[in-house]
Amino acid sequence: MQAYLLDFANFMLRWLHVIAAIAWIGESIYFVMLDNSLKKPKAAEDRDKGVFGEMWAVHGGGFYHNQKYATAPAKLPGDLHWSFWKSYTTWLSGFALFVLLYMANPSFYLVNPNASWEWAATMSGWQANVLALLFLVGGWVVYNELCKRISPDMTRDGLLSIAVAVMMVVVAWLSTQLFAGRAAFLITGAVMATAMSANVFFWIIPGQRRMVAAMKAGEAPNPLDGKRGKQRSVHNTYFTLPVVLLMISNHYSFAYSHEQAWVIMSLFIFAGALIRQFFVLMHAGSVKPAYPAAGVALIALAFWIAAPAPSPAADPDRAAVSLEEVHAIMETRCVACHASRPTQPGFNAPPAGVAYDSPQQTAAQRTQIQQVVASGYMPLGNMTGMTDEEREAIAAWSR
Repeated sequence: MQAYLLDFANFMLRWLHVIAAIAWIGESIYFVMLDNSLKKPKAAEDRDKGVFGEMWAVHGGGFYHNQKYATAPAKLPGDLHWSFWKSYTTWLSGFALFVLLYMANPSFYLVNPNASWEWAATMSGWQANVLALLFLVGGWVVYNELCKRISPDMTRDGLLSIAVAVMMVVVAWLSTQLFAGRAAFLITGAVMATAMSANVFFWIIPGQRRMVAAMKAGEAPNPLDGKRGKQRSVHNTYFTLPVVLLMISNHYSFAYSHEQAWVIMSLFIFAGALIRQFFVLMHAGSVKPAYPAAGVALIALAFWIAAPAPSPAADPDRAAVSLEEVHAIMETRCVACHASRPTQPGFNAPPAGVAYDSPQQTAAQRTQIQQVVASGYMPLGNMTGMTDEEREAIAAWSR
């Protein structure tokens, strides 16, 4: 019953997380598009009252007229719309999922027994949990300090972008050295997502509140608040596509089980940012197809790097391995999870619905078993200690 309750909580949290993320990302992308699509107002009365730009649009059978003020309008309405709960709900639900799925069973999901650093390979569960939390907090602190020190007045944002890009490569490399592959991709995405939500919490919303307070007091808002808010909002829009990809990467073992997983991850991050840049510029009236072309080229490079090596020729001197021998290995190393009634804590049903309760069920999955075992993807984190000899036996299984 406990496993079922965890599964159901996971299901509902994931639903909430996806809904909140769609709302937040959609609104964020919309406002970036709106900001970049503004044209100088044509009406003299709009210019006189401080309108910086406007955009006319048609949607759903209605016509819309959006206006942006250069500093602030003469009067603010009482029902001013704020955009922050979508961000907070996305992060909080995502963190709850991380706790439920990864931190609740860190020895299985977080610890990387194949880490080149012995202390990382032999971490206890609580140590892995603490390290994961430090990773999220540390990522935000480093990113925030880069912003504050390199471009505090928003005059060196180009240099700041390079620094943040270098930071993300370092994060990708470190995460794959410290954590199991699937967790490494997720944690890197969580570092970016934490920075996005923290940007809203610590910079964008407080700056907007100060601007509103100044207006209500009859004072001129500090223009730096608006500039800082836009700087962080722009960063968020470039993080968006990479974060979405990293959050769904746990379904694709070819990426995170590769020995160069950090390179593959970095290529995906830059590809997402380049593709997003195309749309940002397009909404500003500048179509630069080189950006998506470069993004696709990076994706193609990642595809090439991640491609599995050709299977080695079978050893002619090795005897063929029977189904009975393979099923015995599966019972020892895999059936704790892949059974109609799993005994591994946290599993209410066999992953992906694949069970190996009988030799017949094992035989029906021969190709898939050989692929995931050869790639090192399974057993997950090699928690059950499958040996190289057992992997070779599965590879030689022919009947």
